Amino acid sequence: MSATRVKIVQDEPPVATANGTKPVKRNTTELAYAELRRRIIESELTPGSYMLEQELGLMLGFSRTPIREAAIRLQGEGLVQIVPRHGIRIVPTSISDIRNIYQVLISLESTAASLIASNKGVDITPLVTACEAMSAAYERGDMLAWAAADEVFHETLVALSGNTRLQSVVMNCRDQVHRVRRFTQMVKPHPQPVKSVQEHYGIIDAIQCGDAAKASALYRAHRERGWRDQTSVLQQFGIQQA
Repeated sequence: MSATRVKIVQDEPPVATANGTKPVKRNTTELAYAELRRRIIESELTPGSYMLEQELGLMLGFSRTPIREAAIRLQGEGLVQIVPRHGIRIVPTSISDIRNIYQVLISLESTAASLIASNKGVDITPLVTACEAMSAAYERGDMLAWAAADEVFHETLVALSGNTRLQSVVMNCRDQVHRVRRFTQMVKPHPQPVKSVQEHYGIIDAIQCGDAAKASALYRAHRERGWRDQTSVLQQFGIQQA
């Protein structure tokens, strides 16, 4: 990880409460939580590594207290583990947990594809635009932009389903899936980026033809292939349990 000059964010002067305690400014803790969580989800912090509160504070630009409070919150989310005398451990991704999440996603997203195909009034232009963005990113060799456009495709498809409850459940799973994808993309190039775009267009064609069953089946096959590719990378690098 390249060194980055950071600006140290000082806690605002504490304000005494009725019982005489001096709490850290809540906004500072929220900022520390958001930045630490972002770096974990983006795999900027190595899964399985240990970091001291002071080390994280210097890296992120916060004092130890908001880092400690952020870590407690993230431990509740299963993203870190606070280990006495060792610091804060970045919890690795569990293959079994991600498999369970993908089973939910594949089922719901396939349903979303069939719902769109059954509704002739849905404008699927955003799906085509996302595919075009993926192709353009690939041609210029920008795989980060390719991956971002790929996520836009999947998120847009779910949104176009018109089922807000389905969308809510899928979005709750997004961070864990994004974390796995970011890790696998960092350690190994996507094996079939062109094929992925082609499969997207196949799903779009089925939707345009109003073939709900085909759209659902193609989407399921597409996601299952992606999961197999990611599982292979996780196993190759020994990321098999939390």
